[in-house]
Amino acid sequence: MKSLFLRAALLLVFVVKSLFSFAEEGMLIPSLIAAFESDMKAKGMKLSAADIYSVNSTSIKDAILQFGGGCTAELVSNQGLLLTNHHCGYSQIQSHSSLEHDYLKNGFWAKTKADELTNPGLTAMRIVRIDDVTKDVLMGANSKSDQAVIAANIKKLCAAAVVGTHYEAEIKAFNYGNDYYLMLKEVFLDVRFVGTPPNSIGKFGGDTDNWVWPRHTGDFSVFRIYAGKDNKPAAYSPDNVPYTPLHYLPISFQNRQEGDFTMVYGFPGQTEQHVVSSYLKFIIEKERPARIHMRDLSLAVIDEGMKKSDLTRIQYSAKQASIANAWKKWIGQIEGLKNLQAIQLKQAEEKAYKEMALSQPEWKKYVEVVNQLNALVEKDQSIEFKYALGAEYFSYGPEYFKMVRAMEDLVTNYAKYVEKGELAKVLEKMKANAEGFFKNYNSEVDQAIFIDQTKAYLDYTEQWNEITKDVKYSVANEWFLNYVKGMATEIYTNSIFTNQERYLAFLSSFTEKSMKKLNKDLGYTHFYQYFQPFRNETVPAYRSFQTSITNLMQAYVEGKYVMFPDAKHWPDANSTLRITYGQLEGSAPTDGMRYTEHTTLDGLIAKYNTGNPDFDLLPRMLELHAAKNYGPYAQGDELWVCFTGSNHTTGGNSGSPVLDKNGYLMGLNFDRSWESTMSDYLFDPNRCRNIVVDIRYVLWVMDIYSDAKHLVDEMTLMKE
Repeated sequence: MKSLFLRAALLLVFVVKSLFSFAEEGMLIPSLIAAFESDMKAKGMKLSAADIYSVNSTSIKDAILQFGGGCTAELVSNQGLLLTNHHCGYSQIQSHSSLEHDYLKNGFWAKTKADELTNPGLTAMRIVRIDDVTKDVLMGANSKSDQAVIAANIKKLCAAAVVGTHYEAEIKAFNYGNDYYLMLKEVFLDVRFVGTPPNSIGKFGGDTDNWVWPRHTGDFSVFRIYAGKDNKPAAYSPDNVPYTPLHYLPISFQNRQEGDFTMVYGFPGQTEQHVVSSYLKFIIEKERPARIHMRDLSLAVIDEGMKKSDLTRIQYSAKQASIANAWKKWIGQIEGLKNLQAIQLKQAEEKAYKEMALSQPEWKKYVEVVNQLNALVEKDQSIEFKYALGAEYFSYGPEYFKMVRAMEDLVTNYAKYVEKGELAKVLEKMKANAEGFFKNYNSEVDQAIFIDQTKAYLDYTEQWNEITKDVKYSVANEWFLNYVKGMATEIYTNSIFTNQERYLAFLSSFTEKSMKKLNKDLGYTHFYQYFQPFRNETVPAYRSFQTSITNLMQAYVEGKYVMFPDAKHWPDANSTLRITYGQLEGSAPTDGMRYTEHTTLDGLIAKYNTGNPDFDLLPRMLELHAAKNYGPYAQGDELWVCFTGSNHTTGGNSGSPVLDKNGYLMGLNFDRSWESTMSDYLFDPNRCRNIVVDIRYVLWVMDIYSDAKHLVDEMTLMKE
């Protein structure tokens, strides 16, 4: 009796939140959705599990695609028309923009299919089916950590899955290798740009509103999938035709109200719900603050440059958005975790876990795993810190680093290219790539970023001590700053990699002797002075650390499933297709604050009237609002712009369809509220809300604002 009582009491720690938030928390594997069908129907859903996911017949899953490998998109017509977020298509929008064709500022709408623009390298991927292959992957393995056997089994299973098809296969680990699922994929290679609203709609609110509610952003863009004449994926060809999908989403034109059922279907990127308290402490107190500071430095430079020049604005719009998005998310994430006292909550959960493990003899193997995880993080967190800061510096720091990296293949394989007669072809390809790089490059901006980022990176990783060891401590900081500025002057005045003419001239006369010049180029030598130890020492150490963490987490998560079988368990997001469901609802995230569930065009105009440049609008928006010209897209006398739902989302869910009880498209998921950004680690049903642009506003922008009604006419509008 005592054992049963203990088990029941400890179970409450794990399930009390689930009891009142069962519909909201969790990112569910679609092939397992039948287990949740009754609860979803109790929340108002009219669909069956087979309507949502089926292998034997068409289903909603066939309209959901991973866009470009990092976002979600959905098919909305029988001609392959694809909707995603504006920020998901932003790099394509930016790449097609110029001073002569400023699609960022003015928008773009292809009037005919012949006007739709190609995007080399852009893909859209459909999931054909999802199979649980855990037993097959672990067959013959000595343990769940027997990577050699597991890798061999995965290779064999993937090869067998695609025999006789044009599909691709991938097997991913779930729950730290306790489970494995095979994803059979159809990858489309010809995805064309159809339309976008101007930034004043698609990025309305800018950094001021990013991750914030109330929101008024028309965050959408339009693409189209093309296929071969057999309707199968094909590389770009003028002979390709619009793809005819197995399923596309009808558009929900019914009025909405708070409490309506909502379902998000997409490809969430990463959550870390199981991390232990010491790791969360590391994230909150050390790792995130340092990365935020690194991005503070770059954004200050880029924002100033974009204000001064339209050309710089066009060149750096996509880069600025990429850097700023995670930057602001992390700020809110830290604040949310602190407000929830997340470290203390994790410690309480760990205490309950260990006490439960002591309640049964067969569970004692789980007792030490929590202590081991916390001890490992305490001992080796500096490895992850160095890795995180290196990722910031080498991936989001000075841009000329990309050109140095691009030279590596030529230097490494020069003799092979000469022997095979391929050198000229390789050099021409490098020249072509350089054209694209320097089109979006400003040397002055990059130099300022180099100074700030280099000093910060070497400060954080304590690598400047060697440089300043002979300098008195009292003047070391100022001396070091001047040292970095001197390096920057030399690099941006003379380096091959910071000027298009110098770079192309170097390639045009490239010989074996040219490689010796690289070792005299300060831009080149500076990069490799710090990148080589990062690649050769920090990265392997980080991978080893992560392997150790994963092995322990495997046992830790297994213990949760074994000891707390009645708690709601779901695997962390890992960029695979998932479902989350909840309701259209507002929130009360802090004492004295109540957020309504939707925003309207009136609120958008009110923000414009504040004079904040992030709320600038083009005249047409003001004219249409003044005339109340909402066409058939209004609800009563309001034009809804955005709404919030209690769906558990994360990065990768950008562009995901938000579906109503009938499976009709209500809107496009594009963000979370500021108070929700901690949900990657800890979900709070009282405050976590996803942010959605209403599909009726999307169509109003297409039809009334942009005169692109021909695209709306492709769609199926469900008004009853």
